[in-house]
Amino acid sequence: MSGARRSGRAYALQLLYARDGDAGTDVAGSATDWASEFELEVEPAAQTFARDLVAAAATRGAEIDEHITSASKNWRIDRMSRVDRNILRLGACELVAFRDVPVKVVINEAVELAKRFGTAESSAFVNGVLDRIATAVGRTPED
Repeated sequence: MSGARRSGRAYALQLLYARDGDAGTDVAGSATDWASEFELEVEPAAQTFARDLVAAAATRGAEIDEHITSASKNWRIDRMSRVDRNILRLGACELVAFRDVPVKVVINEAVELAKRFGTAESSAFVNGVLDRIATAVGRTPED
């Protein structure tokens, strides 16, 4: 399942990125359609995880953005790069809404997304912010 979750996270990032700036877009509802429409090779388990993750991120958007704002010292969320902001949204969402996923896994997966899609500084930034969010929501690295 971890391979499906890893590719699901990457797909969820693409979906959130597409939704950024237009919160009215139902990307969770479009997850399956977009994969076939754009001829993306996203296996069904990954699509399902991406859909669930994006739906939770959309439903809890204000709460998640508040966690990010509180944890990102000297950075307003609207001033972050679009990629970093959405990686943080996915990671914060997993920390808050998917408590069965270990903290280390959430942060490591987000850092990998940042290395793959972000800038040279993205991975350290994402790591620091998500670590502070995990602490703020009462999760420890052993969770």
